[in-house]
Amino acid sequence: MEPGGLEWLLVPMQQLVSWGAAGAMVFGGVVPYIPQYRDIRRTQNAEGFSTYVCLVLLVANILRILFWFGRRFESPLLWQSIIMIITMLLMLKLCTEVRVSNELNLKRRSFAAADSKDEEIKAPPKRSYLDFDLNYFWHWSKFTDYVQCVLTFTGVTGYITYLWLDSSLFVETLGFLAVFTEAMLGVPQLYRNYQNRSTEGMSIKMVLMWTSGDTFKTVYFILNQAPFQFSICGLLQVFVDIAILLQVYLYSYYPQKPVSHTAHPASTKAL
Repeated sequence: MEPGGLEWLLVPMQQLVSWGAAGAMVFGGVVPYIPQYRDIRRTQNAEGFSTYVCLVLLVANILRILFWFGRRFESPLLWQSIIMIITMLLMLKLCTEVRVSNELNLKRRSFAAADSKDEEIKAPPKRSYLDFDLNYFWHWSKFTDYVQCVLTFTGVTGYITYLWLDSSLFVETLGFLAVFTEAMLGVPQLYRNYQNRSTEGMSIKMVLMWTSGDTFKTVYFILNQAPFQFSICGLLQVFVDIAILLQVYLYSYYPQKPVSHTAHPASTKAL
């Protein structure tokens, strides 16, 4: 085969591989949440999945999008953040609906001030505009409260970013905070496993999906010369995933003590 003919074949294949990698980068992060979403919807039980996972990923991806305005990185990474935000909002909507439907006489908890016409509110004094009661933060009764909180966070951080967009130190710090927040997502799960000396209820398939996805993502960062914050925090995330895998192995084959708690089979990386 002539060199020209070989090049004619290789170029489309390279382009196809590039598109495939970009597509996997955009949608790969949400794949592990599909079985979680389906399982919660099927069982109408969301107790094993912590909505704080959604909080962490929403914060991380909102900050990453703001970082893009200061330093334009690969567009698949930008689209990944947009898709992840949509996914987390869908998870929040489902979990809130399931939790409210399963709890009787649920007292209305809101992010914004309660309307005096709301019949569910019995307390005579009006609440302040924001509910800063840490006992009920991110445990509200309506999905719209979560949306209001996310929009408020986006507006405040967006305005600050607009003011400091010319500062390279601020932009680089913003990028580090975005990816570091996401990288720390598995640490609470790691610590909880250590405290319980057990990984009962965790799906090994789910952990493998997290590890393979984070490994692919980190390799993508390195090969595409993404900002250094992405590569460093990606490696940290892979390290945490491997540590959780080791816990699954150790606590499965060398149990430390009987486990008295129950867990959702797809609650990996729950906070």
